Amino acid sequence: MARPLWFVQLLKKTFPNVRMIAKATKVPLIGRIVDYMLFQGDDIIYLPKNIVAKKVIQINQPIAQPDETVLPSQIVHHFIDKANFHWIMDFCICRDSMKCEDFPINYGCLFLGEAAKGINPQLGRAVSKEEAHEYIRKCDDKGLVHLIGRNKLDAVWLVANPGDKLLTVCNCCPCCCLWRTLQDLNPDISKKITKMTGVRVEATDDCVGCGTCTEGICFANAISLVNDLAVISNECRGCGRCVEVCPEGAIQLHIDDPNFFDKSIRRISDVVDVT
Repeated sequence: MARPLWFVQLLKKTFPNVRMIAKATKVPLIGRIVDYMLFQGDDIIYLPKNIVAKKVIQINQPIAQPDETVLPSQIVHHFIDKANFHWIMDFCICRDSMKCEDFPINYGCLFLGEAAKGINPQLGRAVSKEEAHEYIRKCDDKGLVHLIGRNKLDAVWLVANPGDKLLTVCNCCPCCCLWRTLQDLNPDISKKITKMTGVRVEATDDCVGCGTCTEGICFANAISLVNDLAVISNECRGCGRCVEVCPEGAIQLHIDDPNFFDKSIRRISDVVDVT
């Protein structure tokens, strides 16, 4: 049975308290229960923004033509091509709940795989493969950041089973529920939400300590000023937003593993079957 609309409305009302709920997971017993109920078997990857990757991508091998560069969003397009079912949510529940004014509310998640057929049709629509590709390109143009992987939380609240046949492609902004709670979640849960294979973000000697990158840009709170210089911690998830906003161009994103595409595909395929 599909999740009724009244339940979705209830979720929207509780969303502003999501950080408080996340903090509760640091109590060991609560953390284990939440992990089992909502995150068991998860593996979720943040993909660097294409605009960042185009500017600073480095993969330790020469590239003859810029157009030949494999961009992170192509991981999403790969799974769109493989999937037997494509479903777009008509709204982002996170942006809707937070009354977001910076990014479009009507750009919701893309769900791939057989389990998406169980989602309440009043929440979105089934689309063709070509429409799914175009939708992701539009999300790129809107400045949204892709999160991709198995997310049991979506399978639970949408009643989309089995969970290993539901691939979530979330198109995120600062309102995103996982980003908003990343710093507050039990470490056993937050470690399932990671950066893409091979990604490294670093501040260079060009940093002037202006602090722009620390002003609500990093959702993982991975950037701080130390002796008036930006320092990026291991909490970084590699989305590249800090690279994009730095007025001095002093933060760089590198993809050091030339096999990042194949490794990411295998990693996601190990936990979700979309065919």
